Amino acid sequence: MAAGLAASALTSTPALAMKKRRLVINALGGLGNPNRGEWSEEEIAAHRLDPRPIADARAAGVAATNLTLGYVFGEDDPFVSTIEDIAWWDEAIRFRPDALMKIRDAADISAAHEKGLAGVIYGFQSSDMFAGDPARARIFADLGVRICQLTYNLRSAAGDGALVAENKGLTEFGRALVAALNREKLLVDLSHGGEKTTTDAIAASTAPIAITHAGCASLAPHPRNKTDAELKALADKGGVMGVYFMPYLSPGRQHMAADILAHIEHAVNVCGEDHVGIGTDGGVTAIDNMPAYLEEHRKDVENRKRLGVGAPNEDPDIILVPPDLMGPTQFERLAGLLSARGWKEARIEKILGGNFLRLFGEVWGV
Repeated sequence: MAAGLAASALTSTPALAMKKRRLVINALGGLGNPNRGEWSEEEIAAHRLDPRPIADARAAGVAATNLTLGYVFGEDDPFVSTIEDIAWWDEAIRFRPDALMKIRDAADISAAHEKGLAGVIYGFQSSDMFAGDPARARIFADLGVRICQLTYNLRSAAGDGALVAENKGLTEFGRALVAALNREKLLVDLSHGGEKTTTDAIAASTAPIAITHAGCASLAPHPRNKTDAELKALADKGGVMGVYFMPYLSPGRQHMAADILAHIEHAVNVCGEDHVGIGTDGGVTAIDNMPAYLEEHRKDVENRKRLGVGAPNEDPDIILVPPDLMGPTQFERLAGLLSARGWKEARIEKILGGNFLRLFGEVWGV
């Protein structure tokens, strides 16, 4: 829920908020503040949200963020915790109509951009909340969920995740779930999926599919990155791959802006410029206190290892964001770096948001 969102009174630079921005879609991100820990029970009950990351997202031109809701892993009941989380966010957004907007279709994203609001896309990073019942896709669609990831690293009822060596692919339930998601116009997300699960789901789907946050395996061999064959199949189906701002882009060392550029350019070379976007797997608020952040990061790495969901090369000394592409100017700076490499403005706009806007319109409706 709101745990982990911070309550700093800091705001973004006014000049950033006033400057006209390109439409940006973060295909997997957050509205959290890395400079504060857990919320209290009282703050959660009051639907507290930190104004700083919301202001930062708006200043950065992020018209919509795919926000992970509900169960991902752990001991909570997957269905109950997911329904509770959706209800919590519905209320939190209703309290802030001047800042936040719940996204249900592509037109909502355009409207959020025009109004300077931070659009929130409800997305899952697990399918465990379906509990073997594909018909629940209608329940979640009615509640405003728009994206569903089939697996999170490990084996699920739908298929093998990226860390499962057997790589068995999509299950019978997984195929039924893809069909149900197609019927209800929910976007199927294959991030964290194993290679065979990914290719099986692309073949099974009657609609374009997304890989909202990943990297290119040919540049950085890692279970969380996608092979050229997966990326080509995704593009051939009309889908879009979001390049993340994560250390898996350069396993074993701190990733930097140059690594993100390399993965974007490779993905475009494989998929074409109409099938690549951004899914940072993080927010846009800068880290103020690096030692404090690293202390919490080390705890998180150890916890993920304990639960068996941590991917290879998750390093307590390597931060999750590129140090030279941090904060609410990150997309503006990325655009500048792409422009310096000879990219035309039309292509840059596609990568920052246009391609996912097109995909969302095709799957959800305009």
